[in-house]
Amino acid sequence: MAHDPLPNPPPRGRERTWEAFSRMDDISLIVGLGNPGKEYERTRHNAGYWWVDAIAERKRAAWKREAKFAGWATRIEEGGRDFWMLKPGTYMNESGRSVSAFLRFYRIEPGAMLVVHDELDLPPGTVKLKKGGGTGGHNGLTDIVEAIDSKEFWRLRIGIGHPGHKDLVADYVLHKASGEEQGLIDPAFDRSLDVMPWIAKGKMTDAMTWLHTKTVIPAQAEIQPKTEEKK
Repeated sequence: MAHDPLPNPPPRGRERTWEAFSRMDDISLIVGLGNPGKEYERTRHNAGYWWVDAIAERKRAAWKREAKFAGWATRIEEGGRDFWMLKPGTYMNESGRSVSAFLRFYRIEPGAMLVVHDELDLPPGTVKLKKGGGTGGHNGLTDIVEAIDSKEFWRLRIGIGHPGHKDLVADYVLHKASGEEQGLIDPAFDRSLDVMPWIAKGKMTDAMTWLHTKTVIPAQAEIQPKTEEKK
């Protein structure tokens, strides 16, 4: 089901600021990083694309090519809130051009953005959420930070593991995961899709707790204090 065309940005005014339209930690934009082209579709580096594509499929949202953002955009609804999603159509190391254009046009605060990406420093089968910090040498994140002059945005990090030596990284991320690795990635990846209800509530700390907890807690419920299990 296709969504309505992308609307115009909020009206400008002398007293208006980004904060008026997107509060810090109240996510408005979800960006999935990857490389365009069929040859890259299932490569490790495209984990961010996988994630936003999976959410779009769940929501039956259609992607629309947006030349002014050098990428594809769509809108989804979760918990009574609308969210933008963006897939930069540039190659990974130019992701900042697409992201910065979108943020400027809709006047979205960097802190109201969640970037989904592959993470070398996490093993397959691990997905973690964090805000700010370094880029770990990730070309997409590095370019975004340079383009928007801020590290203070949220990241959903999908673990793909490390090849063992930095000289092997470029080739590693541009190839598919092994069957064994993909078997570890998929369950954690699928579970991470259920973090959206927390994001819709604006409860990013609770989202982290839920996502980083091995015991599955329904995302629709409030997090309750843990009770010690009997052994």
